[in-house]
Amino acid sequence: MFIDHAKIFVRSGNGGNGGCSFRREKFVPHGGPDGGDGGNGGSVVAMASTRVTTLLDLKYRRHYEAESGAPGQKANRHGRTGADVTITVPVGTVIRHAETNELLADLVTPEQRVIVAKGGKGGKGNARFATSTNRAPRTFEDGTPGEELPLDLELKLLADVGLVGFPNAGKSTLISTLSAARPEIADYPFTTLQPHLGVVPMGEYDSFVMADIPGLIEGAHKGKGLGHQFLKHIQRTRFLLYLIDVSDWATDDPVNTLRVLQEELSAFDSTLGQRAFAVVGTKIDAQGNGQRRGDIERYCRDRQMTFFPVSSATGEGLDILRTFMVQRLREIEAA
Repeated sequence: MFIDHAKIFVRSGNGGNGGCSFRREKFVPHGGPDGGDGGNGGSVVAMASTRVTTLLDLKYRRHYEAESGAPGQKANRHGRTGADVTITVPVGTVIRHAETNELLADLVTPEQRVIVAKGGKGGKGNARFATSTNRAPRTFEDGTPGEELPLDLELKLLADVGLVGFPNAGKSTLISTLSAARPEIADYPFTTLQPHLGVVPMGEYDSFVMADIPGLIEGAHKGKGLGHQFLKHIQRTRFLLYLIDVSDWATDDPVNTLRVLQEELSAFDSTLGQRAFAVVGTKIDAQGNGQRRGDIERYCRDRQMTFFPVSSATGEGLDILRTFMVQRLREIEAA
């Protein structure tokens, strides 16, 4: 099950209190203060990992509490530091304070760690308060309390290329043909109910990641269809491919389809309207007289938009598209 949102509650450990004790040994009846400092409380740490791909585990375990620090001991012994708690999340997870919406972490690289709730500080023991005028202080510090807060976690997939299109535009078939991804494919709307990532080889030692985003409909930016649930997953992509069905059995006007897709993305996030893109006419093996393909091809040519006609069924045009994507991504990376 693909879960891309979770709300959890975290609490870091309290700092241990400072110790209050005096040296009591044979032949030393009036020893000085020897209370040690309290240990620091454990922190709650979020760590990004490639070993997990969804936030599913956090749906079932919602409370995380780190260990408190131990109090200071006799003989100036420092209290034990509380153990940290580490929450493992997928790469691409954004963490916010659930009440203030403050951004606490954006975990975009594997093994990246961020403290989301810092442990309390241990208090000073009475040995710290001895002076020339007060050689037997009974003063010590309490440890400071830990932090307690609710967190909203949201997963935004990290991909180089995002596939955008209406339901049944051929996104799932394209990503399964170009990569090893195996999304469910069938001839009915919203076959893809969760995003899929596919790794596309771009040479012997290199590759890029392509994301198959579930089909959009007009009004998606307002939450219609699968709406906001999946639009967020293309916010991190570096390049967009707008997929337009040019086959005989498609009913939507291809030019209007492209306009609607671009408007939906811009309405959801204005930066997506400025994102580099190309237009892909899909299912050309079933294009009939080619009128739909001709309409969108002319529209793109007149506006200097890059257009690729492809067929995932026969493989026609896929090598040209892959070569273009490799070159374009390298240009974007070098810019």
